[in-house]
Amino acid sequence: MTDLSFEQGPIRPPSEAFSLLLRFSRNCPWNKCQFCPVYKGRTFSRRSVAEVKVDIDTVARIIALAQDRSQDMGQGGRITREAAQSFFDQDLSHAALSVVAWLYNGTGAVFLQDANNLILAADALVEMLEYLNQKVSGITRITSYARSQTAARKTVEELTRIRQAGLTRIHVGMESGSDRVLEYMNKGTKAKDQIEGGRRIKAAGMELSEYYMPGLGGRAWSREHALESARVLRAVNPDFIRLRTLRIPNRVELFEKAASGEFVALSDDEAAQEIRWFIENLDDIDSYVASDHAMNLLQDVEGQLPRDKAFMLEAIDRYLALDPDQKLHYRLGRRMGLYLGVADMAQPGLFAQVEAARRRIQTEHPQALDAIIGQLADRMV
Repeated sequence: MTDLSFEQGPIRPPSEAFSLLLRFSRNCPWNKCQFCPVYKGRTFSRRSVAEVKVDIDTVARIIALAQDRSQDMGQGGRITREAAQSFFDQDLSHAALSVVAWLYNGTGAVFLQDANNLILAADALVEMLEYLNQKVSGITRITSYARSQTAARKTVEELTRIRQAGLTRIHVGMESGSDRVLEYMNKGTKAKDQIEGGRRIKAAGMELSEYYMPGLGGRAWSREHALESARVLRAVNPDFIRLRTLRIPNRVELFEKAASGEFVALSDDEAAQEIRWFIENLDDIDSYVASDHAMNLLQDVEGQLPRDKAFMLEAIDRYLALDPDQKLHYRLGRRMGLYLGVADMAQPGLFAQVEAARRRIQTEHPQALDAIIGQLADRMV
């Protein structure tokens, strides 16, 4: 957040992009996943209630200082653009600037960082949440990551207490509903845990986002991965289903298996087909499907089920119906960040920009266009 500029108009963050970030636990208790570059090899530990309260007290002090500065500037305690910029003009810590940015953007959203805060004892987590709400005013939502296996070990009563204390949204990195894929990727959970954990979170009245990772089954298990993931999500009916297409950076174990040929990654065309199988089988639920990440080839595959199912399938079919040359053009435009969906190719200015880049690449690197498109996509990881 230290790179924010307040000089180009108001910042309108999408959902939790500018949440107040707090750590209730450290890292991930399951750090063996072959495709995860974030927590790999890091040691997990629980933070104590006392540690977390110190952090919350620090946040409260920063808020008070920011409001005092605003009063001195004649801004009435409001964190206006002028008041916020006065902090960013100084050499302050990232934590302090993050709190100022949170105040300025006014979302009221808090995100509990790291991978699995539900692993904390219910009493401890409730005490932390209650203290946070006591010390920091203006909170509208508190969100955390959690593992389905951990949620399945919590009773609905415990989860309800946690929700009443303020934790109202949970993100679960399901990634797959196929037991075979989950075992191969060392996820440490099974489909039945995904279902039970998701159902308990929903029963407690929490909002639930589940993540599906197209491509995680590789070419061998692509269809099974899609159909089993859809089956699990039909059983849970989460509020959100978020697509995060697999990319394999060279710093994860799966890269070596892909390089050796043991794991065959999907092409963009194969990933699009897999997503089609997946969405086609999302029946009898009312989740919102979000393709809200730059790694996804088709970011316009998004909508409310069941209403927008046909629209999402049509968006995929538009891509699959392109001829090979058009697909190459679209893929480059997408990885350049110019296209969100195939319909964007109809914009003359964007089309010309992508074609100019394509001609330049093919002139300078005649055989490397496909590899360059892959490199552009890998930058999104």
